Amino acid sequence: MSDRSEADRLKREGWFRRTVRRPEIGSFVVMVVIILGLLIASDGKAFNALGLKNNVKIISQFGIIAMGAALLMIAGEFDLSIGSMIGFAGMSMAMMLKWGLPFGLGEATPFLAFFFTLAMTLALGWAIGTIVVRSGLSSFIVTLAFLFFMRGVTEVAFRLINQSTQISGLPDFKQDSWFADLLGGEVFSWFYDLWFWLGDRFVQMGFERDSMWFLLGGNLNRRGEQWVEGFDARFLWFIVIAVVAWFILSRTQLGNWIYATGDNKESARANGVPVNRVKIGLFMFTAFCATMFAACQVFDTNTSDAAKGNLMELFAIAIAVVGGTLMSGGFGSVLGVVFGAITVGLVSNAVFFIPAIDGAWFRVFLGAILLAAVFANERIRKRITGGI
Repeated sequence: MSDRSEADRLKREGWFRRTVRRPEIGSFVVMVVIILGLLIASDGKAFNALGLKNNVKIISQFGIIAMGAALLMIAGEFDLSIGSMIGFAGMSMAMMLKWGLPFGLGEATPFLAFFFTLAMTLALGWAIGTIVVRSGLSSFIVTLAFLFFMRGVTEVAFRLINQSTQISGLPDFKQDSWFADLLGGEVFSWFYDLWFWLGDRFVQMGFERDSMWFLLGGNLNRRGEQWVEGFDARFLWFIVIAVVAWFILSRTQLGNWIYATGDNKESARANGVPVNRVKIGLFMFTAFCATMFAACQVFDTNTSDAAKGNLMELFAIAIAVVGGTLMSGGFGSVLGVVFGAITVGLVSNAVFFIPAIDGAWFRVFLGAILLAAVFANERIRKRITGGI
């Protein structure tokens, strides 16, 4: 009877009280403040044609890896090997594209280079997950070990095979390969066409060319001073990965299993949840996200570097926490991760639009907002669980 009364009470709660209980509400408020502050401080330049493209690029990069980290954290585990996985995957693809496929299989096309690399990274993700669930060791320690292992393998392989820790000057595969263009090209060009049309309307309405409205409209075109064709392809993949992750968490039994595993794995196991398979699958998902990150970079820049992905695992975890994901597991949302990626991406890029800001302030902000997010997330969790 008491459970029913509690359910009735929750239904009677107003929209505002239900909203503030959501795990992503804190990250949403911070995101809005950052967008408005950057808009004013940069006089709109952060959101003109080139500014918008660059901001979306960094947001998408952070978002792709943070999505994998967040789902794993909801299940109660961490992956500190994400950054090293990015470097390993980029090195593998670049070497195949430059030197050909291993085992005498001949020339590597972009698709085959990506396919073989993904097979290796998924196998590594499976190995990490298996070690964690079979040994009972902390995922923090296991993935820290793989962080050093994969970074070392990447640097050694570059030096032995390429005599350098970098590969540059790869052919622009986007010109001839639809697959390379899908990963490293540009998407949503219609968006800039639409804003170019709106910019014309602003001018016809009498707005000056140096006004903020013109910067946000008339200068968002593909034919003016800033040659912008569309957004980076990684924006499309960020959207795809986010939508799939949202659907899994919100609409499938697997999503319930992920939350249950992070909340109380022993209780979940007693209720028939395949806890070990869930965790191993999520470690493989973080490996997939890292591989997508690396592939978009390689086919966009036609280069690779052993140092790629350095510290990205920390950014991924920080964004997940800023987005409302609990460090202890069992609590978080995809929408919160999106808000967190936008917040961190905009702040990290702000130095390019506001030169007076020292770039080191980004780390100060990230540290402060991360600590604040931990306290806010814990308060929200206690409200939802009744203080448990």
